[in-house]
Amino acid sequence: MSVDARKAGESLILIGSLVYASSKIWEGTNFHSPNFDSQQYNLWVLTELHCLVGATVLYVLWLSNSLISSKANPFTSLNADAAAPSLTSKRPSSPRIPETRDSNFKRNVPLLLRKRADFGFVWMSVPRNYRESSDDGILTGLLFGPLVSSALLYSSLTLPSSATPLSSWRIEAPRLLSNAKDSYSALEALVLSRYNLVDLSNLCSTILLLHVCASWWFESRYRVAGATLDSERKSVPRSAGKRLSYFVVFTLGITICMLGIKFALVYFSLGIWQHLNWFEITVASLFYQCTLYGVVRLAHRGFTLGELGIVSFGGTALFMEFLNVTAARIWPLTTPYIKTYRLPTPLLIFQTALIAGSFLTGFVLSPFLILSRHIGQRPVRRMRYPELKLRQRRLLALGFYVGSFVMTMGLIGMWTYWCLGKRNPWLWVIFYILEGRKGWSRPALLIYWIALGSLSVAGWNRQLARSRRFRAWNTAGENLIVPGSGGAFMGPPFVDGLVPQSSGNSSDTQNGSSVSGGSGSTMGLTFPNLSNLPNLPHLPNGVATDLLDAADKHVPTLRLNARRKFFHALTVIMFVPGVAFDPAFTHLSFSVAFALFTFAEYVRYFAIYPFGASIHLFMNEFLDQKDGGTAILSHFYLLTGCAGSLWLEGSSPLLLFTGILVLGVGDALASIIGKRVGVHRWSPTTTKTLEGSFAFTLSVVISAWILRLFGVTESFSTLRYTTVIGTSSILEALSDQNDNVTLPLFSFSLLALVGTS
Repeated sequence: MSVDARKAGESLILIGSLVYASSKIWEGTNFHSPNFDSQQYNLWVLTELHCLVGATVLYVLWLSNSLISSKANPFTSLNADAAAPSLTSKRPSSPRIPETRDSNFKRNVPLLLRKRADFGFVWMSVPRNYRESSDDGILTGLLFGPLVSSALLYSSLTLPSSATPLSSWRIEAPRLLSNAKDSYSALEALVLSRYNLVDLSNLCSTILLLHVCASWWFESRYRVAGATLDSERKSVPRSAGKRLSYFVVFTLGITICMLGIKFALVYFSLGIWQHLNWFEITVASLFYQCTLYGVVRLAHRGFTLGELGIVSFGGTALFMEFLNVTAARIWPLTTPYIKTYRLPTPLLIFQTALIAGSFLTGFVLSPFLILSRHIGQRPVRRMRYPELKLRQRRLLALGFYVGSFVMTMGLIGMWTYWCLGKRNPWLWVIFYILEGRKGWSRPALLIYWIALGSLSVAGWNRQLARSRRFRAWNTAGENLIVPGSGGAFMGPPFVDGLVPQSSGNSSDTQNGSSVSGGSGSTMGLTFPNLSNLPNLPHLPNGVATDLLDAADKHVPTLRLNARRKFFHALTVIMFVPGVAFDPAFTHLSFSVAFALFTFAEYVRYFAIYPFGASIHLFMNEFLDQKDGGTAILSHFYLLTGCAGSLWLEGSSPLLLFTGILVLGVGDALASIIGKRVGVHRWSPTTTKTLEGSFAFTLSVVISAWILRLFGVTESFSTLRYTTVIGTSSILEALSDQNDNVTLPLFSFSLLALVGTS
């Protein structure tokens, strides 16, 4: 199976899934409401989804035809040797690691241009902004949002009109608005909100497709003989200021274009995007495009185009929920219902405050973060007052910590207080912890999570200390790791104050310890004598006791894949009890964990004193080829994949376990089995094997049956469940997107559409 065949298979699965979703909404639902006609709405949902599928197919066909007709184009058949001299003259070498950045750029750009000849790009972005992959994932970015939105809409439409969603969750009833305009039940408001979500996803996909097509068209006007060695694409200026100005103008133009399309649809009485008002189209269009550009610039080389589309759509949906919740509090008498895509319970309010608030805090405190990173990157010998470096870092860290506390207690806390009906959010959380099935059940669950997390991190600290090899130049507290300070092409960070040296042991490389992200290395650089690195303490959790000392003598040092899959298995042990016995509390805990991860990434990436180096060293031992960007995202993906089924408020207990089973069991065993006994590969260009895919499907189905036997989930159709999981395993094998993002969402959506009862 060639790369083209893999892409064709992935395309058929995604397009077929969205067509199936639209047909299920049209044929398989009959929601009765005195306030609206769901059948009329469903007809227009079917129409706009089919229009999106048609536009996607046309883009794929046009792209294939363009590639066939441009095989002789010198841009895509670049001679690397001819390109090298101009590269070195255009890009100055790094002052800290001479010529590393240029030499890698010179060596890799021509190959990159050949490999990415069929890639799409967001307006004013270049190939170096994206994660290295064999596929840009354009169909993933275009179709995943509408697929998930359609699945959520279908699951709400199939509920009885008198049903109360999430009635088994231990949480307050959703807030309702009763005013002179209309009076909607919680389920009716949810259905209308999810119609809005389908329209929003269609709008975002349209914008992304316009960005990609406009980038292709603009580049074709500038494409001439020879490569564009200045910034990889001739249409993209090297100046960051020019790129930003071009992007702002284009963003405003696209927003006006979306408003023009809305005007035409209203004028001709077409129901496409009928659930989006003018304000929502304007705000969503601007926010989505700014998110696309901001993420691809800040999380450099962290995403493919498809992953970028998913993340940006998710951020836009969360932002629209924030606006709608706020608007309902400001104008309760003129707002017919709270337009949120999940039920408007305190869980949604806290999730918005935690996740959106953590990003807002980073934005407000960005001066402290940027200065901390800037000072951390500067060698002591280049500072005018080198003796003040440590003091400056401490002052900036103090400013960040105090600012975070003020933001949490002030702006974010006050918004939460206001949305909770003027109830203290801190007291609410304390009382909520004590309102489980038993007074002790939620505190016990918290202790269980903390104990497992502390034990695993403390144990890994000890294990990783056996495999790291660093030598410190300075023993006076000046050792500092600044992520991303090396060449942008080499991905993971270089080390300031730590000098790469050869280990002199070729067996390490042969055994895999010098592989990117593996033990004792950073993208091929080996750093000896980590045991001598000062100020790298174990976590002060008191868990690493004599038991760990004894275990440490018998547990071998694990390779990279085993280290990563350990945390996949840990999610099963940690989260299955929470989802089974208290999904509402687990929902809130996932949101808290995401916010903590965000602040930990701030501390790591911006080298915030005194924890930045320790966090970076720990995280660096788990990086693989998909973590080549400035931001480390694997733990975010894993957490979001496990939490997604809860955050999307699955309609059945089995659906709530989807992310945990798919990632914690299926993905982990597929990787292990595939690497150990896999023989028959899906393609010569991939390491995925038929044996691994079979292990994925079988392990998830068996795990679901075990949960059923213990009475945790409802009875389900084994045939339908196996078909969905098998389809997910095929998508995992064919796609080059990050499976921690795509697999849980795809499996959840198909299970919601197919039904398992």
